[in-house]
Amino acid sequence: MNMQTKPPHTAAEQAILDSFAEMIGQLPGDAPVTAARDRLLSDISNAGLPTRRIESWHYTDLRSLLRDVPKRSSGSARKLEPLVRGSVVLPVVQGLSSDMSAPAGVDLEPYLDLLVSGAAAKSLVGRGSDDLIGKLNGAFVQDGYSFSIAADQAIEEIIEIQSVQSGGQVHNRFVAAFGANAKATVIERHLGDEGEAGLSTAVTTLDLANGAEATWIILQGCGQHDQHLGQLNARLGADAKLKLYVINAGGKLVRQELHVEAAGEGSHLDLRCVNLLAGDSHTDVTLTLGHNVPNTTSSEIIRNVVLDRARGVFQGQIRVAQIAQKTDAQMACNTLLLSDEGEFAAKPELEIFADDVICAHGATVIDIDHNHLFYLMARGITEKSARGLLVNGFVDELIGELDNEELVEVLETLIEQWLADHG
Repeated sequence: MNMQTKPPHTAAEQAILDSFAEMIGQLPGDAPVTAARDRLLSDISNAGLPTRRIESWHYTDLRSLLRDVPKRSSGSARKLEPLVRGSVVLPVVQGLSSDMSAPAGVDLEPYLDLLVSGAAAKSLVGRGSDDLIGKLNGAFVQDGYSFSIAADQAIEEIIEIQSVQSGGQVHNRFVAAFGANAKATVIERHLGDEGEAGLSTAVTTLDLANGAEATWIILQGCGQHDQHLGQLNARLGADAKLKLYVINAGGKLVRQELHVEAAGEGSHLDLRCVNLLAGDSHTDVTLTLGHNVPNTTSSEIIRNVVLDRARGVFQGQIRVAQIAQKTDAQMACNTLLLSDEGEFAAKPELEIFADDVICAHGATVIDIDHNHLFYLMARGITEKSARGLLVNGFVDELIGELDNEELVEVLETLIEQWLADHG
């Protein structure tokens, strides 16, 4: 008789189980929260880390790539100055919130309080059998922030969520609710250092009520040895508009999931993503976008710069429901491959069940145009500087779409510095 046996746990899987056993007594939460954590950890133990056999993880075989899980560490991280002067900083230092303040019109509380009171218990569930990030975060989540913006409030200050880590494990959740016609700009900033390797997970949930407008920027600048697993889940009400920016400029192993539902007529999503990849890093951006009702629109542009032996992935799936007539969805993934050893895999998908739509996707992989390079060098610019100018132009176009000039300048400077450091 043939018997199927579960493969033994890898070193990373066993380290996750051991970490949970060590930390469970210190993780916040009442009995329902603890029970939810146990269920999620049991799911991870039974299924193991996802492999290529799972379609959504086909290009990021986590069972092979996640080889080391650090133990919990107090670290030496500290709060930093905001990117833009005058921003309201919500720091999470080594996994714990501190120095909490909020502008007028924003109701704010630490996620820790929701865990302790048990209010977070129902939200500690995964999106499905392949949701490793949601389950891992739910099992280990320590803190974060939950805030809501009152209806008709326009928040002038930029809100900067600042997750700073120095080795060890950090697991946070961020929940934001935008009331009807509310407006705000939020930067979700993940930072590491070049010392001890760290593992971080972050799950962000956005709910935009009718007419709300949000600009949400995920800026990932972890250390070169860090592993970061992020997930954003967003729901757009009628006439809501979400400008979503993702900038990856660090980390050894990174996966950023984006799951967006256009649930109200007239809603619109703009996604702009810049992946700056170097060394022997692996970065995966996976998008699922559901157009669930008629008359919704979206535009997704992903730009990638690949150096050295870096490997990148973009998976983008747009689903158009049968009732979602008059959908207009456009997606493009463009890669500048500057190394013979680098790789980038693009997998755009359309699932369309309506018959009156405008939908398109495309992907390109190119090197620097040598005619453009010659043009610049013929005018006395060195080859290195000319290459830098062309690469800058390739990605700066997306950043320039932001409304805030000071924020544009800061992000362009960060990108220029990365290119100078890795060029």
